[in-house]
Amino acid sequence: MREKSYLRVLGAVLLAALPLLLSGCSSALMDPKGQVGEEQKVLIITAFALMLIVVIPVIVMTLLFAYRYRESNKDATYKPNWAHSTAIEIVVWLIPCVIIVVLAILTWVTSHSLNPMKPIAEDGKETMEIQAVSLDWKWLFIYPDQHIATVNELAIPTDTPIRFHISSGSVMNAFWVPELGSQIYAMAGMDSQLHLIADETGEWQGKSSNYSGAGFAGMTFPTHSMTQEDFKAWVQKVKDESTQTLSFDDGYQELAKPSEDVPVQYFSKVSPNLYNDILNSFRKGISDEHGEIGEQEHGERMSAEAAE
Repeated sequence: MREKSYLRVLGAVLLAALPLLLSGCSSALMDPKGQVGEEQKVLIITAFALMLIVVIPVIVMTLLFAYRYRESNKDATYKPNWAHSTAIEIVVWLIPCVIIVVLAILTWVTSHSLNPMKPIAEDGKETMEIQAVSLDWKWLFIYPDQHIATVNELAIPTDTPIRFHISSGSVMNAFWVPELGSQIYAMAGMDSQLHLIADETGEWQGKSSNYSGAGFAGMTFPTHSMTQEDFKAWVQKVKDESTQTLSFDDGYQELAKPSEDVPVQYFSKVSPNLYNDILNSFRKGISDEHGEIGEQEHGERMSAEAAE
């Protein structure tokens, strides 16, 4: 008896402490800083509320039935021959079916409206382009219009649509700034696109959301959302503080070597074809491999015909 009493007290203490333990948690998804993130938040809450239409009645009825038909309740109606209720069957099947239909429509509509490749329309604002390349284990950000590049630091102007071109110089990763919304995979030889926009200034933590090896934990980068004036000053700062240049044949090969916990680096001048050169380096390798296989198959076929 004493042991059971201790367990009850311990359970009560843990239950009371749970809100305190959870008070230190934060959810970037529920505190979006951009248009895409806000729409995703609404979608999550809407889907969650629709599912609660089923979940809450089930929990209530489970507790109610357990209480009503407990062993000590001698007044409970006993119907050993009861087997079917059309009304119950209709409710049990109709409500989930309606919810599934609503969720299906919601998913269809939002899948198109939140398509990561769909440009963001912003009155009077031109879309800015940033090229992001995941490496082992760091991120390279190329600003083609500003002719600069950074490692493990991303800066964007607020209220400006951003079109990210995303690829990988190594294994597959995933680009994600939780406060801004959608994540998208970075794959070698493939050019993925992602459109985002920041509605307010601030600094948030970007990351890779796809495990890629030993240095994966260090693949984070601060994301600075700035006013237009501050962004121009940041671009000038990158140009003034660095004399390094970067091209596919000069600098990139060394940068692409595996390294962990890499500090922020600036490049004041970047080859305009660097991103395409990174993509083509993998595409050429695939083409060469297919060509070698094709020649080998052709040779084997010719040898077989000669033997016949």
